[in-house]
Amino acid sequence: MNVRSTFHRLASGVLMAGLLLSSAPSVSAATLTFDPIASGFDQPLYVTHAGDSRLFVVEQGGRIRIIGGGTFLNLAGLVSQTGNERGLLGLAFHPDYASNGRFYVNYTRSSDGDTVIAEYQRSAGDPDVADPGSGRILLTINQPAANHNGGWMGFKGDLLYIATGDGGGSPRKRAQNLDKLLGKILRINPLDPDGSGPRTYSIPAKNPYVGRSGRDEIWARGLRNPWRCSFDGLNGKLWCADVGQSEYEEINKSRTGKGLNYGWQLLEGFHRYPSGALCTSNCKTRPLAEYSHTSNNPGGCSSVTGGYVSRRSGAALYGNYVFGDYCSGKVWVIPASFSQGSALPAPIDTAYNITSFGEGSDGRLYLVERGGTIYRLTDS
Repeated sequence: MNVRSTFHRLASGVLMAGLLLSSAPSVSAATLTFDPIASGFDQPLYVTHAGDSRLFVVEQGGRIRIIGGGTFLNLAGLVSQTGNERGLLGLAFHPDYASNGRFYVNYTRSSDGDTVIAEYQRSAGDPDVADPGSGRILLTINQPAANHNGGWMGFKGDLLYIATGDGGGSPRKRAQNLDKLLGKILRINPLDPDGSGPRTYSIPAKNPYVGRSGRDEIWARGLRNPWRCSFDGLNGKLWCADVGQSEYEEINKSRTGKGLNYGWQLLEGFHRYPSGALCTSNCKTRPLAEYSHTSNNPGGCSSVTGGYVSRRSGAALYGNYVFGDYCSGKVWVIPASFSQGSALPAPIDTAYNITSFGEGSDGRLYLVERGGTIYRLTDS
């Protein structure tokens, strides 16, 4: 999230259900409601599944809890939550979790605030409890400041993608530096140590900087603080929201993402940074869409929260991407075929601080609210 906006305003109301999405192309006349399914979580940041019907909730302080169950894993002793943007930030289950029991976490370390990517395994005796002693650190990334940590992770096939922020502070310019892992999307094979030294993972041979100048882990660069990415379950396209600096929040979509430069800190949305002039040449990889802070939340903060493309068969939302804004609570629905640079439809207003969206194994979509409630998106 953005240092200027992260987690400084808790939700104070309940969303009025049944709002008409008449402005969203492909879901005209559909009604979207946000139905609470679980509450009482402590600063939840993410919800996901392990390939079955269970939903796992990531709490910023270090716990992973199962909706309707207990605590799956407690890493509170390892996690730093100072500075509002640190904590347990990401969770991804291996596609073969049912057989290998492996999953991955992204957290900021209590000893120094650095980012840690670690592997854990479920316990041998209870599928609803992980083995806290099974932790294996794959990767650490030095964090020069307490903000802009990114935190999302996700699998495409057996390869793990990791979104990192630019490290915050000033001066930055790390997102364009190919010798640093900050402001990037990384891609590794977590199950395959390369055998050449201390590295406990391998580098896919088709990563764009293998054999070239730059860190081999890098898949894409030029991100400020990517806050929630996802893969389209139909075609594998990568969607990634990037929190802006002064004026614009952006949504990125790419077919592969390989070797792309999303532009920060040369660009903010479609605009040159810091001048704000619309970029018309040498614009790197332009985002799919942007919205300005003044149009989203005049006089207040803006901080985009990325979502998912619905691929649940029969759902009115099918083929549409849902995302929101943490500060204003607005939710947008756009078709996956949205034309680059088009104006966004009118958003749905909510009273939520939206820290994340999530997806269940059945394709249902969920909204995570900072105050502690998980909502299911229901359409008709």
